[in-house]
Amino acid sequence: MKLSNGRIWPYAIGASIIFIFGACVATIVVTSTLPVQESDTYMMSYHHADAQANELINAKIDFDKKYNIEYVTDTFTKEKCVIAYRVSDKESNPVNNATIKVMLTRPSTHKNDQEINNPSVENGIYTFEAMKLPEDGRWDIMAQVSVGEVSRFYNIKTDTRGMDIVEY
Repeated sequence: MKLSNGRIWPYAIGASIIFIFGACVATIVVTSTLPVQESDTYMMSYHHADAQANELINAKIDFDKKYNIEYVTDTFTKEKCVIAYRVSDKESNPVNNATIKVMLTRPSTHKNDQEINNPSVENGIYTFEAMKLPEDGRWDIMAQVSVGEVSRFYNIKTDTRGMDIVEY
């Protein structure tokens, strides 16, 4: 049997289909062994955040109508991590009765997550104690700020290798 007279195409198509199917199976097998880190952007599972998306957006709008929050950290390194926020009302008066809950996490893994509580408050600036981080690199700082009945989430992406690397 000579394959040069046009009979090679069915074999090439069949081999291609088998190769593509094998590549799909290999991709599924390899990726099923990799760890998956679920998003926790709002300090809750993404399922819960999706279910409450409208409430979270409306809460942010209500908070922003009454108050301002600003990330004012001066030192964020592996050896000395100090997190500070300034909370003020719309007339720039300091707010000293806010409740701030902070979660420090890495975007690639949740094994180094740290919840930080009990900031010191002075003239509307909430400062969390200096601590040592387990690793250098990129960190996500997620804060939930509440003043009375209104609250919002304030998330920042920063890096221990330079203070000029901050994303709101």
